[in-house]
Amino acid sequence: MNPSKSPAEILSIAGHEVRISNPDKVVFPEPGLTKLDLVSYYLAVAEGALRGAGGRPMVLKRFPKGIDAEPFFQKRVPENHPVFIDTATLHYSSGTSAEETVIRDAAGLAWVVNLGCLDLNPHPVRAEDLDHPDELRVDLDPMPGVDWSRIVDTAYVAREVLDDAGLVGWPKTSGSRGLHILVRIEPRWSYRDVRLAAETLAREVENRAPGLATAKWWKEERGESVFVDFNQNAKDRTVASAYSVRSRPDARVSTPLTWEEVRSARPGQFTVKTVPARFADMGDPHAGIDEAHGSLDSLLALAAELGPAEKAPKSGDGSGRRISLMPLIEVARSKTKPEAEAALDEWKARHADVVPLLHPADVLIDGMRGSSSLWYRVRVNLQHIPEDRRPTQEELIADYDPWAGKEWPGRATS
Repeated sequence: MNPSKSPAEILSIAGHEVRISNPDKVVFPEPGLTKLDLVSYYLAVAEGALRGAGGRPMVLKRFPKGIDAEPFFQKRVPENHPVFIDTATLHYSSGTSAEETVIRDAAGLAWVVNLGCLDLNPHPVRAEDLDHPDELRVDLDPMPGVDWSRIVDTAYVAREVLDDAGLVGWPKTSGSRGLHILVRIEPRWSYRDVRLAAETLAREVENRAPGLATAKWWKEERGESVFVDFNQNAKDRTVASAYSVRSRPDARVSTPLTWEEVRSARPGQFTVKTVPARFADMGDPHAGIDEAHGSLDSLLALAAELGPAEKAPKSGDGSGRRISLMPLIEVARSKTKPEAEAALDEWKARHADVVPLLHPADVLIDGMRGSSSLWYRVRVNLQHIPEDRRPTQEELIADYDPWAGKEWPGRATS
């Protein structure tokens, strides 16, 4: 039997009334945080959270069943949204469009949290100019086996490249295992140019720190390094913005840092329970970010100097599919991460003799974006296993189809 819901509370926030349904619902069992606690958190850091997400169209990442269940992604603003919620219509690369949510004040923060949103996922554009990003995003994503000190070293190399390009980087924890560096830019370049600039930055970081950082897009080719994820700047991508609460058991927060803090800080320090006091004491380390717009001219000039990035060969069957340079096998496709992990455990039990030869980065569990939620793909890179001992491709242990039943615009159904 489901526990009874607590009565709704009506909050008055800057002249707007926001209804918080079931305010006593426990969202984070480990620290005992309720939905109302999360609303209170966002109100306490509203100035910083709005600096990161305010005025930008955002995808609503909703956790209606709690942090242990997969969220769903809602591009379209709910029909019955209050008057203090703005909207902007985005046109996606797929040819579809969506009228998305734009929040501009603390009441908007409380409203999206009431919908079950934990982190805020804005696009890198302002609602007033949807074609020209004003933010370049550097996502330092460690491969398995990479410790925090190597992420930090990569961050300082990235800062050096940005300095040489006349740009200012603003670091923050991702709220997971990595670091983000945000760069405000003049809104006069296309998404394509911004992504090219980000890719060039990543390639230059790799050139200056080979073995430490990588710009290789294909996960199986990265090894145990820090991936400088330039593709977060593609048109359809979003990342968790500053002060976002992440769905980790400890209610970890994506927290802005000063560069002086980057070396000593650890992601686990920053949670819903600790960040409000930090914010009240020191303010927002990103307070000056909106006054630091820079030019991409230097990075785009470097892109021309470096030439096109190396591309993997494609198959000769006319499909246009990329041929992996690594000996990969696929283990499973699943709806949830626990199912993916269970499939991996089953594969390891079948092939216990070769498992000790695998390196941490050889096991690839990828969260893949489906039509409205994530699904998971499990692969194993056999590069460290002698050829005569490599397991062959078998029938998938789990074979979830994230597109089953999906009807595509403009395509006749069978």
